[in-house]
Amino acid sequence: MTDNSILSGIKSPSDLKKLSADELNTLAEEIRRKIVDTVSENGGHLASNLGVVELTIALHTVFDLPNDKIIWDVGHQSYAHKLLTGRNDTLNTIRTENGLSGFPKRNESIYDAFDTGHSSTSVSAAFGIACADSLNNEKNFTIAVIGDGALTGGLAFEGLNCAGRSKERLIVILNDNKMSISKNVGSMARYLTKLRIQPSYIRAKSRVHNRLDRFNKVGRKITNTIRKIKNWIKINLFGNRKNMFEQLGFNYYGPLDGHNIQQLQSALIAAKYSRNAVFLHVCTVKGRGYEFAEKNPKDYHGISAFDMETGEPKSSAKGYSDVFGEFICETAASDKRICAITAAMAMGTGLSDFSQKYKNRFFDVGIAEEHAVTFASGLAAGGMIPVFAVYSTFLQRSYDQILHDAALQKLHIVLAVDRAGIVGEDGETHQGIFDVAFLSTIPNITVFAPSSFSELREMLHSAIYNTPNIAAVRYPRGGELYLPEDYKYDGKDYTFVGNKKSHKLIVTYGRIFSNACIASKALETQGVDVCILKLNKIEPINEKAVSEAMSFGEVYFFEEGIKGGGIGESFGFRMYQNGFEGKFSLTAINDFVRQAKVASSLAKLGLDAGGIEKTVLSGMD
Repeated sequence: MTDNSILSGIKSPSDLKKLSADELNTLAEEIRRKIVDTVSENGGHLASNLGVVELTIALHTVFDLPNDKIIWDVGHQSYAHKLLTGRNDTLNTIRTENGLSGFPKRNESIYDAFDTGHSSTSVSAAFGIACADSLNNEKNFTIAVIGDGALTGGLAFEGLNCAGRSKERLIVILNDNKMSISKNVGSMARYLTKLRIQPSYIRAKSRVHNRLDRFNKVGRKITNTIRKIKNWIKINLFGNRKNMFEQLGFNYYGPLDGHNIQQLQSALIAAKYSRNAVFLHVCTVKGRGYEFAEKNPKDYHGISAFDMETGEPKSSAKGYSDVFGEFICETAASDKRICAITAAMAMGTGLSDFSQKYKNRFFDVGIAEEHAVTFASGLAAGGMIPVFAVYSTFLQRSYDQILHDAALQKLHIVLAVDRAGIVGEDGETHQGIFDVAFLSTIPNITVFAPSSFSELREMLHSAIYNTPNIAAVRYPRGGELYLPEDYKYDGKDYTFVGNKKSHKLIVTYGRIFSNACIASKALETQGVDVCILKLNKIEPINEKAVSEAMSFGEVYFFEEGIKGGGIGESFGFRMYQNGFEGKFSLTAINDFVRQAKVASSLAKLGLDAGGIEKTVLSGMD
């Protein structure tokens, strides 16, 4: 069947420049249908992508990519950008193994200027690129597109503070999808903005400035006089009320209708004529064009595959995040010291119910993980028991605060480290494979690694009530996996499963324990007797566990985390330091892990049941 859509004819941004205004509006609707259709099958970020369709079209019609560069903050809203830059035919592979990434990737397309995945980075990156262009005498524009949520991240303000007074060709676009407009922006301000972004006005203004500049001192004096008159009018109309971005040095335009392509084009053209860095305030509707996403944008931020007709997810199994949320609510009911903290991820971390039941003890600090940890330390210093629920990949930002503000003062805070280990389709920027290595360097920290829902509950209880200083409980995305019927967590730091007189020992923790148990059963059918040492508390390592492991001739350590600085390295070092004369093997992760189903990634890494079985069978000869 022939595809006669406008979208099918877009092979590069240059094709957009040939379309009429009506055709661009039609294209916007085609893009939305394509995105909804794709995400319903593959999962992904829906609401954020639907909100920036017109903005993306306007950017690609006004600027000259890839010479000009767009930096998408976080990058989870770049699906329309991918569609307009030659990836329409492959969008159906997005977030799948060997397919398109759900985020911008420099090695994927010349139109992706900077890899993103974590929020609040775009302004700093864009300013760096703009400065590089300037040093290379290139007259390109660099555009950072950042959401209002990402502005809560401190790095965003650091970038704005540095870039605001520059003369580089830098444009920062605030994608404000909360429709929050400050009180000092009224009808007159909107009118003046509309006037200021008219191309004819901008061109005339630029011509006047350029001609006056030719007259040296006299010209500059006239220019300054005109500027003073303009500022006098502005002050007398609105008072001396520069907004924050103007005070930082930006030329501010807005607020603008983020779903009006023509208005956006005019504003972007105006921004190109500015002699200073520009801050463009664009208001959009998250989930635009898909009823379910518009009504509940949080539910459709990051979503698994769903039914397009009903909006319902195709699977909704109970996961570790749900169990954590239930436990923290139950505990808070009887202990008024319990406080829960999230960094703009209440739903994702299972804290939605807590946020409703215990509003005065629930703190959503926005995308500000560093602040969250220091804030938690303050709560702890004040006698509360703060529990910070955070994805492993985002906890990375808080290393200094964990070390300096919590550990140094021996304050008792609890880190509920969600999405620990491989998370799957979001790829390199979201895999939770580094937390064990960096948390293990923190003095006096305790790190728990549950392998089941019941263990999660018991370990959280121990972290809250029986552990001094910092306690971290790390657990994976998704639900429970296989456990032997006769296995029961006894609350100890480690547990042996199987015959302790075996020659071969498997050492592991967390989710991989399930795979080790399956591998052990398979090995048993082949006449290979294997014992398993399950580490329940992985930091500090219990020296008795090390001592007992030394009685085995072959020790195989399997770790769903980065090898350098991980528990496996530390465990093996302790064994050899204590005189171990057997053989030690460590299977762990050596690099970033690309997007794929969790099961596929674990198989490639040798961390699934089959990989464990194969490693043990191959021996150490």
